[in-house]
Amino acid sequence: MHRLTLTILASLIPTFTAAQEIVINRSDFVAAVGSNTLEIPLLRVQLHVLDDGQITGTALGLKVTGEWDWKEGFFCRRMNWGERNLEYNCQQVTRDGKTLIFTSDKGTGRSAKFSLRPTTKLGQIIGADRTVAD
Repeated sequence: MHRLTLTILASLIPTFTAAQEIVINRSDFVAAVGSNTLEIPLLRVQLHVLDDGQITGTALGLKVTGEWDWKEGFFCRRMNWGERNLEYNCQQVTRDGKTLIFTSDKGTGRSAKFSLRPTTKLGQIIGADRTVAD
């Protein structure tokens, strides 16, 4: 019975792993973030990564701005959070259902997991730094 349980559990592991997909192309990344807000609710983070290379939003009540580009399969960004300058960094992006995971230092550093939330029309009208997510 113990062996049967282990066999069943082992067969489920690839299913969970297969759900994650590394985003390699800029067009796939833009399609994922295009009409969505990237959120980490616990930290009150709401970011908009726009297809024109701009980043806007808020984190812990402070304004976030920045620029991004796609280089050699990585999301590369420079950001300001309040008065703090966050250094240029290229990050691996992995999609897992309705979340994107950004892993710094080309996939070898720390990770941040963002929920993808559809941006409302109200948010588009009043500006990205005050967007309301559904």
